[in-house]
Amino acid sequence: MQRRLVIVAAAAAVGLVSGCGGDGGGSSAPAPSAARRITVTSTAFTDGGTIPRRYTCDGGNVSPPLSFSGVPSGTKGLAVLVEDPDAPHGTFTHWVVWNAPPSPTSWPAGQAPRGAAQGRNGFKKSGYGGPCPPKGQRHHYVFSAYAADRTLGLPSGASADAVKRALNGHTLAAGHLTGLYGR
Repeated sequence: MQRRLVIVAAAAAVGLVSGCGGDGGGSSAPAPSAARRITVTSTAFTDGGTIPRRYTCDGGNVSPPLSFSGVPSGTKGLAVLVEDPDAPHGTFTHWVVWNAPPSPTSWPAGQAPRGAAQGRNGFKKSGYGGPCPPKGQRHHYVFSAYAADRTLGLPSGASADAVKRALNGHTLAAGHLTGLYGR
């Protein structure tokens, strides 16, 4: 009996520490509550491939087409964050979307799904802001998708950190697609 109590207490402590984000900003990515994975793909680029100019600040500055497979039943909404972890002053947010319907599972270029909410990106605007690294640098852009077990009650213009906090403990599955872009 004592051994079980210690294991449960240790697991609870690990859960509390991992949920805090470590930096007080709640910026750590929410972990799925189950071992499920969403596959995120784009017809514009492969995982680890180069993001075409059209989807950057040097082109049309429109979001690339995205598809999601493995979205579990019971998903109330999808959240998608696009972040640049290579930015000089810490992770830079390019797109914040939440409460997107779990179907359709493909989003066309330049559009968030009808009914989805969009937050404020690092450019201080709502909607998508394409990759725009400093000249002479190539950055990674991580397109993260989360299946939520509830509708996220967030105000319009919420930040990526607010979305991550709202997803904490309510993520059924998650997946990522990483693209590269340099100038």
